[in-house]
Amino acid sequence: MPIKKGYKALVDEANAQIKTYSVAEVQARLADPGVQLVDIRDVRELEREGIVPGAFHAPRGMIEFWVDPDSPYFKPVFGEKKEFIFFCAAGWRSALTTRTVQDMGLAPVAHIDGGFAAWKAAGAPVAEKAKKA
Repeated sequence: MPIKKGYKALVDEANAQIKTYSVAEVQARLADPGVQLVDIRDVRELEREGIVPGAFHAPRGMIEFWVDPDSPYFKPVFGEKKEFIFFCAAGWRSALTTRTVQDMGLAPVAHIDGGFAAWKAAGAPVAEKAKKA
């Protein structure tokens, strides 16, 4: 059965409806206490590639449950009055995630164009993920 709408179309539609920041724009706001970066990559990606210091890790597969205050999995960080800026490896998953949480009513939200790859390429701060003891 052929796909009716592929990932490229879904990402393009999401990008048309959400706010997107460049790495430089996000770097300029790192010290702003009203901004929370949210890393939606898989934990194996964090271990392999590194992390953005201060970013909250929320795996893509759990985001709807962690954002919804009625969910038993709700994370209080998503109840704070902040702008949530999502990122993944390349900006595709974060575009879809940003659109989803925006549709859920979380605001304000945005994502980073090019994701962690663009972040790292720009020389933005990266740290090693702490190993579990």
